[in-house]
Amino acid sequence: MTNDTRNVLFLCTGNSARSILAEAIIDREGMGRFKGYSAGSDPKGQVHPYAIDLLKRLNYDTGFARSKDWSEFAGPDARKMDFVITVCDNAAAEVCPIWPGQPMSAHWGLPDPAKADGNEAQRRLAFSETYRMLRNRISIFVNLPMASLDKLSLQERLEEIGETKDTAEPA
Repeated sequence: MTNDTRNVLFLCTGNSARSILAEAIIDREGMGRFKGYSAGSDPKGQVHPYAIDLLKRLNYDTGFARSKDWSEFAGPDARKMDFVITVCDNAAAEVCPIWPGQPMSAHWGLPDPAKADGNEAQRRLAFSETYRMLRNRISIFVNLPMASLDKLSLQERLEEIGETKDTAEPA
């Protein structure tokens, strides 16, 4: 792999919460070495307001946030992705498009905070927990020694990150 910025596409079915959070996190944590994108197989058409509120509270610029279809990233003229990561079980089980450039892929399944039950505080907590888990995984990912890992080793590390046991630290 080169030392250029690596493009990472996060996929989820609705592209309204998890993949949006991941896109924001990798842009910040990757410090210019990674550029995040997100999309969904059946996008909701809008980003969940709790996801936007959380990102704003954490001082993220949310101007990037829009719910979009993964076909935007699948055509022959689409931006080349280096990594495609599914963050929900539905997207991992679906037939994915052929991604230009044959990116590495991994599944980092997380519960959908948009489906959380309870009062408003409990639902917002679900978003914070999802953010925390994604930030932990993305932090591990962006700190991998990319230049010294061969393709097979890097693929194994990507899969291991998806199996990371998320401890209960506050976001």
